[in-house]
Amino acid sequence: MADGLTIGQAAAFVGVTIKTVRHYHRLGLVAEPERDGSGYRRYGSADLLRLIQVRTLAGAGVPLAEIGDLLDADPQRFAAALDDVRRRLTERIEDLTARRDTLHRLAHGDRVLLPDRACAVLDRIAGLGFGPGYLATQREALVLARALVPEIFDSFLTRLEHLLDDPGHVELTKRGWDARTWDPDDPRIEELASALADKLLADRALLAMPTGFENRSDAASRYGLVNHHREDQEPSIARLNALVEANLRAAGIDVPYQ
Repeated sequence: MADGLTIGQAAAFVGVTIKTVRHYHRLGLVAEPERDGSGYRRYGSADLLRLIQVRTLAGAGVPLAEIGDLLDADPQRFAAALDDVRRRLTERIEDLTARRDTLHRLAHGDRVLLPDRACAVLDRIAGLGFGPGYLATQREALVLARALVPEIFDSFLTRLEHLLDDPGHVELTKRGWDARTWDPDDPRIEELASALADKLLADRALLAMPTGFENRSDAASRYGLVNHHREDQEPSIARLNALVEANLRAAGIDVPYQ
């Protein structure tokens, strides 16, 4: 040890690669030792200490460009600099955690576009025995509602949560979904529309639009894009929804006209 260590030995002792040691030299973080009589650079204990300090700070997330000034700072500046690094690391951790959660939710399709409360509603719908087709339609409607009519999104979720608590409404909704296979002129559609409207009117407060929403010039268009989603593919569902809205308007509910 009197003659010191070679760069390979020093790198192995410190736990880095030779390439990393040379990178530290190029950045000026660790001074290169003088060569001995054989032409080799020999690393002493002071060199190893500096390598360990640099490696530890780099491993803790301190940018290499800041390590030199940090090691040469007085204790007060060193502590302040570490606090700043700790703060930045915390922000990075929070950002990475958010990204991880986003990736997790991506596995559930459009759920990445919805808040937890809406996802819980979708879970309830699935648990009540609705098929994947209906669930997909509801998921799309929620995504559209959140983006197009954010003013009524929370009240929309409240209405859904309330209606899912009513077994009678759940059964009517399942019949409504089955109605997509009916002929648009099937008289059962009128009966079903009347029953669905009655269920909705049982709690009129849930049907109220937020103050000022209906005054928006594009309120009807936005509302219609959500409430009539996919109707172009299901003529019988389009008629059912139109009849439900007509019954609600007849009962004094202000449903925007598309």
